[in-house]
Amino acid sequence: MLNKYIWLTAVSALLLSVCNPSLATESVKPIAAFKAPLASESLLTDLTSVNNEFLIAVGERGHILRSIDGINWQQAEVPVQANLNAVSFVDNQHGWVVGHDATILSTVDAGVNWQIQQFLPELDKPLFDVYFRNQNQGIAVGAYGMFYRTNNGGETWQAEFHAELLSEDDQDYLLELKEIDPAAYAIEQGVILPHFNRIHAVGDFLYMVGEAGFAAISSDFGQSWQRIEAFYNGSMFDIASTSQHSLLAVGLRGHAFRSTDSGESWQETELPNQATINSIVLDSAENIYLLGNAGSLLISQDDGETFANHSQDDGKAIVNGLIWQDKLILVTEIGIKTINLSEMN
Repeated sequence: MLNKYIWLTAVSALLLSVCNPSLATESVKPIAAFKAPLASESLLTDLTSVNNEFLIAVGERGHILRSIDGINWQQAEVPVQANLNAVSFVDNQHGWVVGHDATILSTVDAGVNWQIQQFLPELDKPLFDVYFRNQNQGIAVGAYGMFYRTNNGGETWQAEFHAELLSEDDQDYLLELKEIDPAAYAIEQGVILPHFNRIHAVGDFLYMVGEAGFAAISSDFGQSWQRIEAFYNGSMFDIASTSQHSLLAVGLRGHAFRSTDSGESWQETELPNQATINSIVLDSAENIYLLGNAGSLLISQDDGETFANHSQDDGKAIVNGLIWQDKLILVTEIGIKTINLSEMN
């Protein structure tokens, strides 16, 4: 079921594929990703620029690709075949990737080689995002409230359960269940929270969004959280802050919301189409790009108040992207796609 969820998240309410039955037992051992000549044309889900020196893209079947020019891509050595969902670097050497099977990978050589820090196929749950604020302190989040923390660069990861993100009724229910049925309590802890889809840092604050209108804020690097009053009842897949200090949150069926008061209140922004929005990209010229399903590419030049439609004719889902040397580089359901920014003027 969770493979279905990541398709929902990334491709057409996005990665709807069936679970791999080989991942259902605790005896599963990691198998290294195959070197695939067409890896750059397969489903890719996240992309980052590392100090403007090189690019790292991640995707299905354990694919991690590296490029120094945005044109030529080399596949890294990766010890797992799990679908990978997010990548984060803190400097030009140290990075982390997360994905299915609660996988966490790390690199210390600029993304050329990757090592397993965590691989838990018995959980049958994906991690969706990872964020490090320095070389030691990081957070990884995912399905059904999965939340892991490290304070030593990922040498060890500790699971956390954030009950404060539940409603009061659910908190009371769990406390009662803990007293009368500890085994059921342990199971319920693993399914009662919503999916955590994306983390975003703004100064000393962390914002997190997820399914069913979930949004929360933390001022202590995720040690504690406060839920933001719901402003939408559908899933949200990204949140970002603009150069003018507005917040944008985007998600299912072309829904986008904007806050100018640090998330205290939100106003819906009308978009040109209703395709699910997967990611938000910003550039140094204060343009905002919304990337989504069905080739959806929307651009704002007024801090997210309005968006113009530049959607792609091929109709392929765009999962994420970034600006690189006057180009918009996208990761899509059919791999890397590059658009010259001059073509969108």
